[in-house]
Amino acid sequence: MYQTLLARFKGLFGLFWREVAKFGVVGGIAFVIDSGIYLWLLNGSMSGHPTKAKIISAVVATLFSWVANRYWTFRHRRQANMVREVVLFIIMNGVGIAIASACVYISHWVLGFTTAYADFISGSVIGLVLGTIFRFFAYRFWVFTEELDKDPAFADDHKLIETERQP
Repeated sequence: MYQTLLARFKGLFGLFWREVAKFGVVGGIAFVIDSGIYLWLLNGSMSGHPTKAKIISAVVATLFSWVANRYWTFRHRRQANMVREVVLFIIMNGVGIAIASACVYISHWVLGFTTAYADFISGSVIGLVLGTIFRFFAYRFWVFTEELDKDPAFADDHKLIETERQP
C-alpha cells in the first residue's frame, strides 16, 4: 500500500512539474494583481466592504489568469471550443473566488478579525492558497483538456490518479 502511494506520488509529481511551475508563475503575477487591487480598494472606497473588494480584485486577477493560462501554461491543451473553455473557466474561478471570499467573510464577520491586515491574510493568503489548489486541478482536468489523451507524453496520465481496484 505504502509503495503504491509513493509510486503514484512520484508519477504525479513528474507529470505535473512543468505545468505546476508555469501555473505558479501565472499565479504569482495574478497574486500581485489581486493583492494590489484588494489593498487599494480596502484603503480607499471599499474600506467597509472587504468581501466585495475581494470579489472585485479576484475577478480582475482571474481575467489575467485565463489569458496567461490559456496561451502559456496549458497552451498545448486548449480546447477548440473556446466558448466551452471560457464557461468552464468562469465556473471554476467562481468556485475559487467563493473560497477566498468565504475566508474573508468568516474571518471578518464570524471570527471578528476586522483589520485590513486580517482581511488581507484571510483572503489573499489563506483563501488564495485553498483556491489555487482547487484551480490547478480544475484547470488541468476540466478546463484545459482538449489534448489530454491525444498527446503521447500524457496519454496515460489519467491512470496515475485512478484508484486501483482490488480483486
